[in-house]
Amino acid sequence: MEMQKKMKKVGFHMNILMGFSLSLFLSLTNTLQAEKPTLNVWLMSFGVSAVISFALSFLMPMKKAEDKVVGALGLTENKCASRLVSTAVSDFIYTPVITFAMVLLVRYLVMQESHGMAQLPPFPIMFIKSFIVSFIVAYCIIYLINRPMLKVVLKMNGISPELIDNPKKAVEKI
Repeated sequence: MEMQKKMKKVGFHMNILMGFSLSLFLSLTNTLQAEKPTLNVWLMSFGVSAVISFALSFLMPMKKAEDKVVGALGLTENKCASRLVSTAVSDFIYTPVITFAMVLLVRYLVMQESHGMAQLPPFPIMFIKSFIVSFIVAYCIIYLINRPMLKVVLKMNGISPELIDNPKKAVEKI
């Protein structure tokens, strides 16, 4: 029972840290794609993105969703193929929602700033362009930082980071 509580805390901390990291990088990426990137726009998009990320992480338990897809594909946990699939699952859940909200926000801010005079491309074009870039960036971020972050979070919660690389050996130590 004690280990189950610790793992719930690990999941909570991972949701917070991954949500924060994705929000940071996606809002920065999308802001830098703008014609005139400003600190104000970045801060607002980061705030909106963070709120959405945290809401998604509590509404949709990522680990369970990832494990179901990995299991359905018959992949072995903690192998490269399963990590690639897990990353894609997280990316498909987070990126469309965050990108949609950020494109809406940027359109709104640009129209406010220009007093409705801005000539913007149609929403679908803005969304698709932003989504493609965001999807690639988010995929790389999730893939690269998930394991190192998980090791830190496990250690913070008094669990051996060996659990990631060798679950059987780590369970024997418990």
